[in-house]
Amino acid sequence: MESSIIVRDDPDRHRFEIVLDGTTAGYAVYHQRGGRYFFVHTEIADEDEGQGLGSALARGALDKVRARSATVIPLCPFIAGWIDKHPEYDDLVDHELLATLSTD
Repeated sequence: MESSIIVRDDPDRHRFEIVLDGTTAGYAVYHQRGGRYFFVHTEIADEDEGQGLGSALARGALDKVRARSATVIPLCPFIAGWIDKHPEYDDLVDHELLATLSTD
């Protein structure tokens, strides 16, 4: 039997969730301001790690942001790293604002 995986937005909890066979397996927390999604934390349940769910969550969340014509500020190291590995999503990043927030 094939697993059912969906990514959904839960705006009341400020997070995108990945749901595996009806159970929330992980989430990406965001704060939304001025047409921007500030991703601050991503987590996958220990028992669901190693199945590619983090990547599916990142892709699904960023696809939803793109569909809303919004931009992202990837403060979460996982989301930032995922975008680095998938340059087709780099156009979603507000690099100018991100640079002003950088502490490097």
